[in-house]
Amino acid sequence: MGVHGEPVSNRSSSATATHPTRVPSDVPFFTALLLLSASYALLLLGMLVAMGSFTSPVHLWAAVQSEEIIYATRLSLLSCSMAAIWAVWVAVPIGYLMSRYKFAGKNFVDALFDIPIVLPPLVIGLALLILFQTQVGQFFENLVPGGITFAVPAVILAQFMVATAFAIRTMRVTFDGINPRTEQVALTLGCNRSQAFWQVVLPETRNGVVTAGTLAWARALGEFGPILVFAGATRMRTEVLPTSVFLELSVGNIEAAVAVSLIMVCLAMIVLVIARVFGMHDLFL
Repeated sequence: MGVHGEPVSNRSSSATATHPTRVPSDVPFFTALLLLSASYALLLLGMLVAMGSFTSPVHLWAAVQSEEIIYATRLSLLSCSMAAIWAVWVAVPIGYLMSRYKFAGKNFVDALFDIPIVLPPLVIGLALLILFQTQVGQFFENLVPGGITFAVPAVILAQFMVATAFAIRTMRVTFDGINPRTEQVALTLGCNRSQAFWQVVLPETRNGVVTAGTLAWARALGEFGPILVFAGATRMRTEVLPTSVFLELSVGNIEAAVAVSLIMVCLAMIVLVIARVFGMHDLFL
């Protein structure tokens, strides 16, 4: 009991209610977050501004009108589109299997599909080049008129190998986000597995398919190492936009290299905006 007959415990709780514990301010935490985020954003923005200020509209227009750059742009648009379509065609069934089924060695297979993401791009190109020197590779080489190695098919295949890994990861996350109960209901109503997939599951992945395709297209656009090793950098033959930058730099034409780089930046921004519109931020991380 206290001096006036009041329990000590009640007095203690009353004091606590009167003088609550002071919560530390969140300002330092958010300040640190903003500083780190702003520093990286400013670095990216500074790179783009520096590139834009280095060249001029005259050099940019000259690059756009150049016969080599026109060819490289056309080939890039064609090869990236084909690589993206094939990447999605492969990524949809793989993403579905990896999301819905458990099997022996699944972790190994999952890691195998991620190899093109973690390996240096030059290694991917070197592996493709060695593969097509084997008997199996030579068989497919002879099936294609004009061959595959150091030709346009090599450009598409090099882009496809890397872009597909990103598409697979996107589609797996997409299928993970779809409730399997709807598929089970379709099976109980008389659909077989194929009908349930095409009529119930696949329509729900529309945004994911678009995102996988746009992400694969953007990744294919930036591929350089595998193309350089497997397809070469021959003017008006296997020249795409990344190799155009390399070729212009090799002859000291920095203005043209920057102009081509800006073209790539514009194309990449368009594709990434499309991906954001279809919800890529909901599919990753």
